[in-house]
Amino acid sequence: MVGLFFGSFNPVHIGHMVLANYMLEYEGLKELWFVVSPHNPLKEKASLLNYRQRLHMVNLAIDDDPRMKASDIEFNLPQPSYTVNTLAYLKEKYPRKKFALIMGSDNLQTFHKWKNYEEILARYKLLIYPRPGFDGGKLAAHPSVRQTDAPVMEISSSFIRNTIKENKKPGYFLPKAVWKYIEEMHFYEA
Repeated sequence: MVGLFFGSFNPVHIGHMVLANYMLEYEGLKELWFVVSPHNPLKEKASLLNYRQRLHMVNLAIDDDPRMKASDIEFNLPQPSYTVNTLAYLKEKYPRKKFALIMGSDNLQTFHKWKNYEEILARYKLLIYPRPGFDGGKLAAHPSVRQTDAPVMEISSSFIRNTIKENKKPGYFLPKAVWKYIEEMHFYEA
C-alpha cells in the first residue's frame, strides 16, 4: 500500500519526516508519497513559497530513501487542488496500486468539509496521526479511519517560517540539506 501524505510542505521539516518514517515502519506501507500541493483551498496562496521550490526541498529531505517519493501529481491538475480529484487521477494512472491517506487528527476533525469526503471514506483508508487538542471529531470512529500511535510532533512549518523571519536559526527542526538550501536561497527571511 502507498501512503499519500498531502501537504504544502512550506517548508518540509523533521516532524514530517518522523511521521513518514513511522507510517512506513509501523503501519504496513510499502511506499510513502509526499504529495506537494500547489495550492490548498483552505490556505492563503500568497503565503506559499513556489511549489517547485517546495518539491525540491522535499526531495532534499528524502535524500536516498527508496521508500519515499516527492510527488508533483497535483501540479498539472486544476487549481485549487481537491483530494478527491487527485485520488481519481492516481487510481487511473496507477490502477494496480492501493492508496491510503495520511493526515492529522486536526484535518480529520474538518474532513466533513472536504469535497466529496464520503466518496474518499468509501474507497480509501485514512491513517490518522495525533495532533494536540484534536480528537478527530465525529469521523474518528469511522471504519475507514485508523488512529495511529505516531509520535506527537508539535513542530509546524509556520513556526519554522517565523523563526527564520525573526533572524533565528531553525537548525535541527529541518533536515540539514533543507536548511542549507533555505539559507542559500534566503527563503522566509521577510
